Amino acid sequence: MKSPLVKKTSLPQGSLQCIGADNWSFQSPTVNGFHPSGSPSHQHDASHVAIRKPSGDPQSPGSPSPTRKQNKETTITINCVTFPHPDTMPEQQLLKPGEWSYCDYFWADKKDPQGNSSVTGFEELLQKQLKGKQMQKEMAEFIRERMKIEEEYAKNLAKLSQNSLAFQEEGTLGEAWAQVKKSLADESEVHLKFSAKLQSEVEKPLLNFRENFKKDMKKYDHHMADLRKQLASRYASVEKARKSLAERQKDLEVKTQQLEIKLSNKTEEDIKKARRKSTQAGDDLMRCVDLYNQSQSKWFEEMVTTTLELERLEVERVEMIRQHLCQYTQLRHETDMFNQSTVEPVDQLLQKVDPAKDRELWVKEHKTGDIRPINLDI
Repeated sequence: MKSPLVKKTSLPQGSLQCIGADNWSFQSPTVNGFHPSGSPSHQHDASHVAIRKPSGDPQSPGSPSPTRKQNKETTITINCVTFPHPDTMPEQQLLKPGEWSYCDYFWADKKDPQGNSSVTGFEELLQKQLKGKQMQKEMAEFIRERMKIEEEYAKNLAKLSQNSLAFQEEGTLGEAWAQVKKSLADESEVHLKFSAKLQSEVEKPLLNFRENFKKDMKKYDHHMADLRKQLASRYASVEKARKSLAERQKDLEVKTQQLEIKLSNKTEEDIKKARRKSTQAGDDLMRCVDLYNQSQSKWFEEMVTTTLELERLEVERVEMIRQHLCQYTQLRHETDMFNQSTVEPVDQLLQKVDPAKDRELWVKEHKTGDIRPINLDI
């Protein structure tokens, strides 16, 4: 999975710098987030950064520096990831300007809500994806509850349509009343069909969308976590090599001072040996820094491509849900339309209700005689 944005990535603004194997000096060290002077260094776990002195330095390779020149820091390392130092940071162009893309805004770690540990930017994005999957599941549950309501309503309508109340009503009004009861049975069928379509066209697609989603997210999680572990391991090697170089330089400095005061006849040979060790330590540090920068470049590339993939998946999820909720509203409109059709025959028969006609029909059927009584004669 490679993004077209990343062909070959370099990190000129956020890499450890280590050039050459000799003439090393150190930037102002930071220990546990504080400078030796006691001032906070942005509360970050920053570390020494070894840099090479200018090529015009008259000292020979491996020779100690009489004074350690303090250079302005250009990088800061937080949780083993190296960033441009805030005081010297050049302006960085966003990878996808104006799009609020995941690949531009989740590089740093942050404290979890309890403040006990750090959460990586990638983990934050991963939680967003898993939360989206949960919301999708809960929407399907909501639709299922809607289906149950429809089914219960249909059941009650069907039952009511069989009720015998007012079944003795006669005439045109009786016909209209019978149609009212029949319309309930018809409406019951409409709601049963609505419930069935909700299941097949809304609930089921919501449940089945990306059935293996959690497994896929776990793969991404493990992959990015492994890259961060490798980065941390490489950074630990850099720190170890830096410490070794500092010890070798200190040893060389001590032996040089001993030569100046001629404390030992073997000092000159010891200096040559110490210089070789110092040079070797510088080479080791340069190799470790190079390996660290390679790991960070790999992590950077994978962060870009993977966050863009998560972004694509989120857009796809939102669009899928939107489409199926639109299907829900469409089915709802259709149900209203079908329900309307069930009452249209009722409306038609109600228009034909005629009290005079009903009276005529009833009289013809139930009349007892049309001869009226007359007065009694004596």
